[in-house]
Amino acid sequence: MFGRPSRSFGRSGVVVSAGANPWGRRPIHPDHEAEQAYLDRAYACLEANRTRAADLQKMVEVGRGGTEQARFERDVIWDTVLQRLQKLDLGDQSLAFGRIDLAAEAPLNDAAGEPGETYYIGRIAVSDEENEPVVVDWRAPVAEPFYRATGREPMGLSRRRHFISRGRTLLGVEDEYFGDAALELGLDGMADDELSGRGALVAAIEAPRTGLLGDIVATIQAEQDEIIRADLPGVLVVQGGPGTGKTVVALHRAAYLLYTHRFPLEGQGVLVVGPNRLFLGYIEQVLPSLGEAGVELAVLADLVGDVRVQGRDTGVPARMKGDLRMVEVIIKALRDRQRPLRRDLEIGLGIRTLRFTVEQSQRITKAARQRFRTHNAGRKFVEAEMFEALADSVNPALDPENVRDQLRYETPVRAALEWMWPVLTPAQLLHDLFGSTALLRSAAGRWFDEAEHATLHRERNEHVDDVVFTVNDVPLLDEARALLGPRPGKGRADEVRTFGHIVVDEAQDLSPMELRSLTRRSLNGSMTVVGDIAQSTGAWAHDSWDEVLDHLPGRRPARTSVLSVGYRIPQPLMDAAAGVLAEAAPQLEPPKAVRKVGEAPVVVPVDRPEHVAASVVGEVRRQLDHPERGTIAVITPASLVEPTAAALEAAGIEFGRATRQGLRQDVTLVPIGVVKGLELDASVLVEPAEVVAEEPQGMRSLYVGLTRSTKRLSIVHAEPLPAALAAGLR
Repeated sequence: MFGRPSRSFGRSGVVVSAGANPWGRRPIHPDHEAEQAYLDRAYACLEANRTRAADLQKMVEVGRGGTEQARFERDVIWDTVLQRLQKLDLGDQSLAFGRIDLAAEAPLNDAAGEPGETYYIGRIAVSDEENEPVVVDWRAPVAEPFYRATGREPMGLSRRRHFISRGRTLLGVEDEYFGDAALELGLDGMADDELSGRGALVAAIEAPRTGLLGDIVATIQAEQDEIIRADLPGVLVVQGGPGTGKTVVALHRAAYLLYTHRFPLEGQGVLVVGPNRLFLGYIEQVLPSLGEAGVELAVLADLVGDVRVQGRDTGVPARMKGDLRMVEVIIKALRDRQRPLRRDLEIGLGIRTLRFTVEQSQRITKAARQRFRTHNAGRKFVEAEMFEALADSVNPALDPENVRDQLRYETPVRAALEWMWPVLTPAQLLHDLFGSTALLRSAAGRWFDEAEHATLHRERNEHVDDVVFTVNDVPLLDEARALLGPRPGKGRADEVRTFGHIVVDEAQDLSPMELRSLTRRSLNGSMTVVGDIAQSTGAWAHDSWDEVLDHLPGRRPARTSVLSVGYRIPQPLMDAAAGVLAEAAPQLEPPKAVRKVGEAPVVVPVDRPEHVAASVVGEVRRQLDHPERGTIAVITPASLVEPTAAALEAAGIEFGRATRQGLRQDVTLVPIGVVKGLELDASVLVEPAEVVAEEPQGMRSLYVGLTRSTKRLSIVHAEPLPAALAAGLR
């Protein structure tokens, strides 16, 4: 205890004191120098740890040769040391962000630490030369009260302290007191609905965006921590409105699970699936900043192997390709490629004529279907049976292996095998199916009508490697891959990889076929599924999480958590979007905004549509001149992307394309279809009525566009505003 605080705020008993901190508040906290000294010592220990790891790495490099066992052991040590060095490299990030003081009388089962002890909480664990802990990893059990403690459930704490830092420099100190410690200071204790470390939280929220998602490890709130530390098994659904931190919470959960369940997850793998590559680029630094660089980030297209994927289907084709009936279509398409010969095969071998009959081919293909779970695995069996039949077709019978060696490359023999049981890739199967009206009619005739067949048909390419598939084709390719199995000699390259845990972001938009593809990759049914029903905008937009769960692993009852607090969006911007939310998803409540004040949206009406682009340019310039301009997004309907780009170029405004450069420019042009999940300091939303008219889920897409900004929003329009939006702007 360091005496009575110099300043307190409400029931939380918060002490905010700093010198050169972001808010300029004084006086300096009495423990500021002592805490800076402790942090300096922690950094010195960190550097010592790095030196020891680097020395060990050099020793491993020197020790070459020896037995195979010795080389294997050195490789294991090398990998371990390399991982350790990566975790110890914090870059510009602060090591420790807080501490907890346990009450002297704290029961051991109330907090995973010793009564009366103090623990510093940080990104990674750091020990001194005697292997005593200097900083505790944020994921360790002892750190849990730092995120979870409330006035009602103090979890054995007498005080929680937050640090506001820039790199190695301590800028501010913020205290929260609990139980007897709060009473001694004349405070009521922390309220149950109070945000932990409000000052540090607000500083993080209001910091300029960089174009990359940052971690929240220093400011995780109780409802977020509960999700992060939830048990591993089964499916966990996280419903969260815009700005609630659902994406970053899911990523922190991945880091937590790897820490807590290192074995077996490190070997089984953890997969994070995002909606597009822009999104992956946006989140790519979060896990490395938490010391976990081994997590695989992917879009669905990455899971199907070496195929070209570009663009997305809309309307009827998108709905058809996401429908589970496509499973039966693909099964039938494959079965249509497992077929007996139409006529007997006769081929000369020396003075003999060998024969393979239609009846024999019928028997062999039927047997192969029964024996083998995957198609390609049956090819060797079909070959062996055919050559044995050819060898037995003369008297005396010949040696099947000798017949095979002499005839395997003969054109009639190869043609017969390719007709009966071809070795196929998923791309070949789908290319052949979609390129033939006859094959489509045979495979899909029971499930879809002629008009629907026509939407799936496309002209064949000369070579399958030239085929460009759409995003909607991906789950069909994956289904084909599971049915075909590895090609002979390809082994693991063709296998479907599974993972110990899968994180799926923006899951509310995934079709049943896409969800089926992800379920196939779940080793044991452990998944974290994240999204917002109100932002469900795709061809398969879902109205409830039950619709999603129907297609995910059901080995254990699914759990659902709701994030109710909005951190990104200030109240005036949330109010503007509230009417749109009420129409887009009336069953959902808007998030409770942390920041009650902020700039109101700026509405820029334009007299004629041809003048919209010029007004957008004007708003962008105004945002660029703002003293806290930060990152700026120009969000447009698809039809206005190019006219807007032309206007920005003509005005000499430098900007990037979100689909090419990501969000790392001062100004980025973002089509409404890819803006989901992103956050910017300011946004200029163009023609809301056009967004509603062009997008399949127009009001939900508009809601997404309205909720990307952390500070400022401008709305430029010539068309009348949708009534729900106009009502929110009054």
